Amino acid sequence: MIRVVSVNVARATLRTIDGKSVRTAIGKQPVAGPVAVRALGLAGDEQGDLSVHGGLSKSIYAYPQEHYAFWQVVRAQARIAAWDQVLTPGAMGENLTLHGLLEGDMWIGDYLRLPHCTLALSEPRQPCFKFNDAMGFKQAARLMLQSAYCGAYLSVIDTGTVEAGDEVTLVPGPREVNLRELFQARRDPR
Repeated sequence: MIRVVSVNVARATLRTIDGKSVRTAIGKQPVAGPVAVRALGLAGDEQGDLSVHGGLSKSIYAYPQEHYAFWQVVRAQARIAAWDQVLTPGAMGENLTLHGLLEGDMWIGDYLRLPHCTLALSEPRQPCFKFNDAMGFKQAARLMLQSAYCGAYLSVIDTGTVEAGDEVTLVPGPREVNLRELFQARRDPR
C-alpha cells in the first residue's frame, strides 16, 4: 500500500550557501491536517528558484520514506550527525513523504490518485548545491546521483487537498519512460 507519511511546506528565505546569498525553501516542515493542492503547488509552500523548481510540471516534489535510513547513515559516516539522529520528513526538500513507492516503480505519466486530488509523475529531481547544504556535506548531491534516490516531481491533474495518512493509488500511464532510468540517463548520457 502506498500512503502519504507527511505533507511538508516552507516559505523561501535568504541563506548564505558557499559564500553566496541564495533564496531557498528546501527546509520543508511537516504540517498537520488537510493542505490545499493547487495547480502550482501546496498552500503555504514556496520555491526558492523558479528557474529550476516549480511551475506546472514541478508543482509538488515527492520523496520515498524508505530512503531516509540511507541518508541517516551517510550523514553519520560524514560526521555531520549522530548515528541515532533521525531525519524528519521534509529534510530532502520534499512536499510529500511517501511510503510504498520507489523510483523504479514510477513511470513518467503515471497518476497518483489520492482521496481528494490527482497528481501525475512528471520528472525526476536533479540535486544541486542547496541539497548539499541541507544534508550538511558537499558529497550529498553526488550520492543522490549515484544512488538514484531522487524522488519525483509531480504535476497537479485535479486540485483538492492532501494530508498525512492519505492512501495513494498508482494508476499506470503509458509506461514508456521509467523515472529511475530517466534520472540515470540524464546523469550519464552514454
